[in-house]
Amino acid sequence: MEPQKQNDGVRYKLANAMKECMRTAPVEKITVKEIVETCGLTRQTFYRNFQDKYDLINWYFDKILLESFEHMGEGRTVYESLVNKFEYIQMEQLFFRAAFKNDQQNCLRDHDFELIQEFYTKQIESRTGRKISTELQFELEMYCLGSVYMTVQWVLGYRKCTPEELAHALTESMPVRLREVFQKLGLI
Repeated sequence: MEPQKQNDGVRYKLANAMKECMRTAPVEKITVKEIVETCGLTRQTFYRNFQDKYDLINWYFDKILLESFEHMGEGRTVYESLVNKFEYIQMEQLFFRAAFKNDQQNCLRDHDFELIQEFYTKQIESRTGRKISTELQFELEMYCLGSVYMTVQWVLGYRKCTPEELAHALTESMPVRLREVFQKLGLI
């Protein structure tokens, strides 16, 4: 087995232990000791793979987000990718509700924003062959911040809607210039 797949196996084991711990305690109360005891691994193994428990949460979220968005541009739109992301979040509701409640350093909210903004920026720049303009970057930042905020509101139960309704609302709320670029590039 190649090292990356082996590392991912260990990482998923740690993520599953974290999810188990989240059933009974908020993220800020969970210790690395509890995580490794839950899955039968050592602290050294944990720290070989992650800086801290927030790094573990962010890694797990990365896997979900990248899987949700990996086919964008191969016929999949922003809307379809968002639906996939939200359906997965819904399946892992306990994990994400606990993770999004946390506002400490290295929190999932900030990580989600950075990932989405970077992903969309790369999509735009790779398809246009040029650096994103300052004006478009501003709109993208604003859109991504709003998107993360609305996602957190939904995950925490303050916004009642289906994954499809949330994805539709987010794609329809896109700033005009950003929408025009996404339409030209076939992303919406």
